[in-house]
Amino acid sequence: MTTDLIFTIIKNLIDICIVWFGLYYILKNIKNNVKMTLLFKGLFILLIIKLLADWLDLFTIGLLLEYIIMWGPLALIIIFQPEIRNTLEQLGRTQLLGRHKTLTVSEREKMVSEIVNACEYLKKNRIGALIILERDYSLREYIERAKKIYAEITSDLLISIFFPNNPLHDGGVIIQGDKITCAGAVFPTSVDTRISKRLGTRHRAAIGISEESDCISLIVSEETGRISIAINGDLSYNLSLEDLRIILLEELQPKTDYENDEIETEGENNE
Repeated sequence: MTTDLIFTIIKNLIDICIVWFGLYYILKNIKNNVKMTLLFKGLFILLIIKLLADWLDLFTIGLLLEYIIMWGPLALIIIFQPEIRNTLEQLGRTQLLGRHKTLTVSEREKMVSEIVNACEYLKKNRIGALIILERDYSLREYIERAKKIYAEITSDLLISIFFPNNPLHDGGVIIQGDKITCAGAVFPTSVDTRISKRLGTRHRAAIGISEESDCISLIVSEETGRISIAINGDLSYNLSLEDLRIILLEELQPKTDYENDEIETEGENNE
């Protein structure tokens, strides 16, 4: 097998994968959009009529359909401009990996500071909260079913979301990078029998989503005001605000930086 043949095979595979991804993304968005579904049904019917017109040699119908096919794409762009814009915006916001890796040290510290400040208020006033920080594993399936926000992380916004009588109070917030992506998200509850029966649905949901992904689940108890964190199915209960800050900074640190810090620490200990 020559080098040129290998290169051609790889190029064709890349080409097929790009086309497959594009079709998959389009079909997935069509499924969730009634207007786009009806549009593609209409295009499919027109295609069948065009084939029948060519087969039966129907000149007038065939000519009209040719004009429709010629100018149809321009008309569709004008008619469905809002849907196309929304799809492009959604594509721009799509993340294959968690965005915490791209955050600078100052951005991580600012984000953690806002979260801790919000938890301090929630803890003091015994307001229940569930905050999920996405990492490498995508939580898109939960984001799609929740209320989209995509706003800067601030303590005031987090407090207002979980404030009593707010319609989004009972759901969870998902954070991607330094943005609050959605609120009112619903997560699967853990069925682990080792979990204490004293823990409510909010804690079980936090543990459940941490079992399914590598996210960080932060919980503020509505009954006691205690703060907890669930990571990889393990719950750290009744944390202080300083403990919360330290854990978040460590867990949100990119792996490369964390490994370098460990190497430097080992070197200092050896000295």
